[in-house]
Amino acid sequence: MAVQQYRDLIAWQKAMDLVVEVYRLTEAFPKSEVFSLTNQLRRAAVSIPCNIAEGQGRSTTKDFVHFLHISKGSLQEVETQIELSLRLKYMPETECENISSRTAEVGRILNGLIRSLSGN
Repeated sequence: MAVQQYRDLIAWQKAMDLVVEVYRLTEAFPKSEVFSLTNQLRRAAVSIPCNIAEGQGRSTTKDFVHFLHISKGSLQEVETQIELSLRLKYMPETECENISSRTAEVGRILNGLIRSLSGN
């Protein structure tokens, strides 16, 4: 069965779950980070499902794949910012491991979707 809407995509669903988790985790960040790391991390996380949705709404598969690559870039931003948050001790290591496994899962799903759409 073909995907009718972006909401049907597992990649979008898992990316949305990741956004919710990022928001939950960043609530505990220091207030001094509200306009810096907290904001950057949240924006990068939100852009992952947004680019999946935007790409799926485009008229060509090539455009869709392009937006999936943008989502992957945003995912890597999130991974980097999570690592920074851990190093700054803004989150416990267990929370970092949990969210890192979620980012890895989203990455695998995005890679599979890109391969599938690219015919590789």
